[in-house]
Amino acid sequence: MSFLNTAFYSSNLNHHVILYIYRMIKYSWLFILILLASSCGNDDLIIDSSTVFRYNEHANITTLDPAFAKDQRNIWACNLIYNGLVKLDKNLKVVPDLAASWTVSEDGLIYTFELKKDIYFQENSALPAKARQAGFAKARKVTAQDFKYSLERLTDPAVASPGAWVMSNVAAINAIDAHQISITLKKPFPAFLGLLTMRFCSVVLPEAVEKHGNEYRSNPVGTGPFYLKRWEENVKMVLRKNSNYHEKDSTGNPLPYLEAVAITFKSDKQSEFLEYAQGNLDFINAIDPSYKDELLTTTGDLKPKYLSSTNLIKAPFLNTEYLGLYMDSKTPELQSRLLRQAINKGFDREKMIKYLRNNIGIPATSGLIPAGLPAGGVVKGYEYDINEAQQLVKQYITETGDTNPEITITTGANYLDLCEFIQKELEKIGITTSVEVMPPSTLRQNRSEGKLDIFRSSWIADYPDAENYLSLGYSKNFSPNGPNYTHFKNETYDQLYEQALSLPNAADRKELYIKMDSIIINEAPIVPLYYDESVRFISKKVSGLETNAVNMLDLTRVRKGK
Repeated sequence: MSFLNTAFYSSNLNHHVILYIYRMIKYSWLFILILLASSCGNDDLIIDSSTVFRYNEHANITTLDPAFAKDQRNIWACNLIYNGLVKLDKNLKVVPDLAASWTVSEDGLIYTFELKKDIYFQENSALPAKARQAGFAKARKVTAQDFKYSLERLTDPAVASPGAWVMSNVAAINAIDAHQISITLKKPFPAFLGLLTMRFCSVVLPEAVEKHGNEYRSNPVGTGPFYLKRWEENVKMVLRKNSNYHEKDSTGNPLPYLEAVAITFKSDKQSEFLEYAQGNLDFINAIDPSYKDELLTTTGDLKPKYLSSTNLIKAPFLNTEYLGLYMDSKTPELQSRLLRQAINKGFDREKMIKYLRNNIGIPATSGLIPAGLPAGGVVKGYEYDINEAQQLVKQYITETGDTNPEITITTGANYLDLCEFIQKELEKIGITTSVEVMPPSTLRQNRSEGKLDIFRSSWIADYPDAENYLSLGYSKNFSPNGPNYTHFKNETYDQLYEQALSLPNAADRKELYIKMDSIIINEAPIVPLYYDESVRFISKKVSGLETNAVNMLDLTRVRKGK
């Protein structure tokens, strides 16, 4: 019996319901291809399905305005429509995007960018006739003034962009001429170029923003490889190839190769998987517990039945999963470094990853900084040692007189299995552990307000510099106004952090980063769990789909076969 039939019949569904669902899955993408063809205009009456890349965004897309691209669902879509001054390559190196080159002043305060010439915005209806370029009926060239407008827009109170913090250290932005722009910082910040790779910093067409106002979210105009053709909210989105896109491949062929991108918004992950299994999606990002054992072995390999149709791509992802310990808590157990270290040594991270995550992720036996960043994976962290953990607990009891140490871990439902594993392990070393489950939004609020003793959390890199992780330990970043949710405070750490911000040389910063990470491990305000990995299940019909450690979706050089 095929997998589809097995899955359906094992659920004891009525035969007619099964047939209905099967037909819906089978013909849903046919409908989208018809939609593509019917909405293309006279120049594209038929679209070859092998030129359409199809994926599902189960969390839905809420905006195509890059000023609000703060999470993956919106970042991915905006990355297909927009460009910035710089971008990250697959090795997380900052490379040119629409900037041809740049210089940094000796004091580290002034960044001057030379823009590439003959870059056009996507064709649109927002431009008056006099603004259009010859040969481009509804387009015009990008200028330095457009970038000035786009970056300053982030800090406009009327816009209320969640990306305003990216420009918080900027003193001035000047369009020197049509192709030169300078950005002056208030104080040196060596990771500033990395900040500019964020999708917040994309260039937008000012005329389109002014014309559409709040509706710019669904009327985007950028310079990227695709433009928005149709968006039926909560149902589907269609992006079409931008014929004015500036990049070419190594042999001079225009990019992108694809004619279209079709995105659906099915919230049920099991349905998403069934569509992939039937060939109606070209890839799945990440893996859900509902089907992880169907696709993967316990060692994290693709099961044999999918080897002929699927490529499994696993890559380091700049995300550290951890337990945060609130250092300002009045709970005596959290005030003891002995007990904090015992918690860190008291459970087997390798077993946890193998059996609960099918080996997706790397056990966090190093510091807070994940491998893939300079200084990442260097510091020696905590290995599982039940005997040493038990000795630390006994020492805590002797010093404090607390004969029954108790802790409570708060988590969301998606990580309950991990926390229950840790609970059982810690009870073996003499720590009575409770697990409390909260909705994610409630957990985030209580974590920010210091209402949780121990909380499950994660930190995904905003930009590729270890400083982004180490900001979690800087005392001036105490929540609720900063990311230091543990309220960890250490004078030496703060001095090293501030010193690192003044060093333009990456090698010099690395040495300070290692020292700071060592302090974090020694004082143990966090319990690193694992360093995440991105997981992609990609149809063998697809080629050229690469990833990097921030798990960006780039379809510029993707091809599909039949």
